[in-house]
Amino acid sequence: MARIHPTAIIEDGVTFGEGTSVWDNVHIRHGASLGDECIVGEKTYIAYDVKIGNRVKINAMVYICAEVTIEDGVMISASTTFTNDRFPRATFPDLKSLRPSEPDEHTLKTLVREGATIGAGCIIGNDLEIGRWAMVGMGSVVTKSVPDFHLVLGSPARSIGAVCKCGLLFHKFVDGESGSFDCECGLAYEIADRRVRELATEVTETTEAVRKLAMS
Repeated sequence: MARIHPTAIIEDGVTFGEGTSVWDNVHIRHGASLGDECIVGEKTYIAYDVKIGNRVKINAMVYICAEVTIEDGVMISASTTFTNDRFPRATFPDLKSLRPSEPDEHTLKTLVREGATIGAGCIIGNDLEIGRWAMVGMGSVVTKSVPDFHLVLGSPARSIGAVCKCGLLFHKFVDGESGSFDCECGLAYEIADRRVRELATEVTETTEAVRKLAMS
């Protein structure tokens, strides 16, 4: 059963997975779906039909607009803003009527892949993908897709290195764009022209065995 704070506004057709918590003054629009064991921090806004996976942590004052999909295990830190319109206008050219707020042919999608982290105060552009286990540094402005396991920083955000699933930076691209690397936690990776791939290790095999045992 989901835990919903009494001040939260939950519109019709919103679905929650088991163990999800929604804190004070959150607003979740119709048709949105959240998986199991998610946390939605206070004063966060989640728009129409947004899809959020399992065990996603959304901190306070996050704005998630329509056409955003967030996969399992993602961390979205406080005051992050997503966008979905590259050239927005409030009205039509005659200035006599407002444009509708609902998604239309100009609304662009954003996908945040499993395990990714978005730091506090980031602005996320649209028509892009944040890769698996990637990390966006606080205050960054993301204007293009982020590859798997990349750490990006700045405005506009640029890749500076590769991060492990555990969250540690294990390689800086200034020191080379290819090679094999071990993280302090025991996980191993191969990088070829900045493309990062996790290698099988005793740590990953043990983790997978534990996961399968828990699911059996």
